[in-house]
Amino acid sequence: MSQYRVLTAGTLDAGTGFQRPRQNLPQQVSLDSPAMDVMTDLSLVSAETVSPNASVDDAQEKMIASGVRLLFVTSPLNQVIGIVTSKDLGGENILRFINDTNTPRKDLIVRDIMTPQHKIDVLEMGDVATSRVGDLVATLKRMGRQHALVVDRSGQGQQTIRGLLSTSQIGRQLGISIDTTDVAGSLADLARAG
Repeated sequence: MSQYRVLTAGTLDAGTGFQRPRQNLPQQVSLDSPAMDVMTDLSLVSAETVSPNASVDDAQEKMIASGVRLLFVTSPLNQVIGIVTSKDLGGENILRFINDTNTPRKDLIVRDIMTPQHKIDVLEMGDVATSRVGDLVATLKRMGRQHALVVDRSGQGQQTIRGLLSTSQIGRQLGISIDTTDVAGSLADLARAG
């Protein structure tokens, strides 16, 4: 029988964090690169979530601490019931809601300003897997969106969120700014900018 040694144990230091999975996307891509090179793959990294009852200030702090610009709003059963973006938290929508409802910002909760599940645009994983970055840029511009979710389907046809596309991430990798508010802008203009 082998002899085993006892390892030395210690105590956890105050303020200790933990390792998170990290996806290594290419730093630079072109419009002809595979679309998968710009997708945040949730099979490789953890999604950041928030309760619909969290304050908008707490959601904003979580985004800053996590280095993300989108949080999945989840039910107690971890079902996605909406999304909230940094633009939602600091843009015209929140100001309009404050003015329309006469609600102070400190009293706003995520549910008040999130994009509900039935209004979230999704792309199919099979389509994204066979596309190029330029196809995604054209799609996001046509949709007028800064984000799109990528869904996969189980054997029973149930959707599951597999990935996230973000114009800020794609733009960073392309080395250009992507404006999705200018739907009439052409992909050729984008190619010239890069």
